[in-house]
Amino acid sequence: ITQSLNQKSSEKIKLKKKMQKCCRLQPPHLEHPDEMSTLKGKDSRYNEDLQNLLCSCQCADVAFYPEDLSTVVEAHKIILCSASHVFMLLFGVKSPADIRDASIVQTAHTLFQVEAGAARPPGPYGIPASISPVRVVVKDFIVFSCLPDVLHFIYSGVFQWEQLEEETKKKLKDPEKIEHVLETVKCILKIPGKDFNSHQIKCLYNQSLRRFFKNPVLADVIFKIQDDTVPAHKPILVARCEVMAAMFNGNYLEAKSILIPVHGVSKETFLSFLEYLYTDSCYPDSIPQAMSLLVCAEMYQVIRLQYICELYVITHLQSLPSRELASTSLGVVSLVKKAKFHNSNCLSTWLLHFIATNYLIFSQKPEFQDLSAEERRFVEKHRWPSNVYLKQLTEYRNYVKSQKSHCTVM
Repeated sequence: ITQSLNQKSSEKIKLKKKMQKCCRLQPPHLEHPDEMSTLKGKDSRYNEDLQNLLCSCQCADVAFYPEDLSTVVEAHKIILCSASHVFMLLFGVKSPADIRDASIVQTAHTLFQVEAGAARPPGPYGIPASISPVRVVVKDFIVFSCLPDVLHFIYSGVFQWEQLEEETKKKLKDPEKIEHVLETVKCILKIPGKDFNSHQIKCLYNQSLRRFFKNPVLADVIFKIQDDTVPAHKPILVARCEVMAAMFNGNYLEAKSILIPVHGVSKETFLSFLEYLYTDSCYPDSIPQAMSLLVCAEMYQVIRLQYICELYVITHLQSLPSRELASTSLGVVSLVKKAKFHNSNCLSTWLLHFIATNYLIFSQKPEFQDLSAEERRFVEKHRWPSNVYLKQLTEYRNYVKSQKSHCTVM
């Protein structure tokens, strides 16, 4: 009987403990923060923009003719010079002494002839007043017959050698003529002191337009900004920026002007903008600089540059540890306002998500009060941790505290 009573008592104790365990308040579960919006990537249109420039012939400043002057092929000196030392020599960008490669000098002299009188006297700011294209005679008719394909190859970034071979074969049929044209192209693209190497040519072309950035050589327009002047080249501006294409080819005052005033942006920001147009690359040093460049990109409707600036801001903010985020003087709410004002909706939405995800940090900052009612509702809706979680956490902590007090009394 005693054994039976002890067993029942033990079972009751176990059951009581089990009930107590079931009734014990569990710590609340912290959900993951809402997933932030992602930016859609923008593919580079660099080579495509230059190809379109060739097709449109906008701002063409060189005209190639066969010896009988029966037809014409237009192009742009800056693109040709960026890819070939032969054209640099032809258009006076470099002298034979600069190049120091007899084969390049020979190619320029045997293949091309710049018409007498083509050189134009400099006008204001050192830029020739005349805008008529330089006339160049191509002495080799076989090469001239393939010149449109050769130009497409150069404007595409000299990446499509196989395509040039195919187009040449379709046009000429004769193997000897095909070989002659291809060898001539190799001579035109030759790097001084080196044999033709397609990989070297590609690497050279990738950075070739950079040498003309801020360079007065071949410049045909001057930007005036903050009491300073910056030379530039209309073909690049027109190819890479639709707003400038309209500005220089429409019925605007700028179409006939050499000196173009720039307002609303700093010189540093505008130079970064121009550098992107020339090189397709952009490396902001800080979030304020990226935002200034974003404003400039929005002003001139260069969408991919806007995306690059947005991505920089997001990447930089994501890299900040919580301690630095709490102490930084960077006004994230002001970034929201600026992004919205300049139609960067993806960035403004991401920034609001960022504020919501770091709610406990930003809600303590004075700038939090600058959020509009709509923005505040968005942040409160997506805040992390949520209000529900914080209430549950408070209840749990109070419960734990009460249990400790109960144990102390016992």
